[in-house]
Amino acid sequence: MKAFAKLATGFVALSHFGFLVLEMFFWKTPIGQRIFDITPEFAAASAPLVANQGLYNGFLAAGLVWGLLAGRVDVKYFFLICVLVAGIFGGFTASTSIFYIQALPALVALALVWSAAKKD
Repeated sequence: MKAFAKLATGFVALSHFGFLVLEMFFWKTPIGQRIFDITPEFAAASAPLVANQGLYNGFLAAGLVWGLLAGRVDVKYFFLICVLVAGIFGGFTASTSIFYIQALPALVALALVWSAAKKD
């Protein structure tokens, strides 16, 4: 169970690092515009806000990596709950696909971390 919890948490961390890269570095490129289905005009106008959002995703990824490397269940709980809340909020306010891309993996990882911690 611990291995699954670590894999799921690592997946969430890697996903958020990927979001950082997409939002900070590829937002205004054809790749970013295709992934997010946005126009060049929208990409240019929203780039500063999205880069800020990408930085926050990087902080979430860093926190999850910290929890994994330090073996700190409390840190993993905190950052997975942060990701879950952000995913739920984004699902309601931006796009329902955020529920599946962000909130659901965080919820699965959180359940696995909790289940693994109960067995200790």
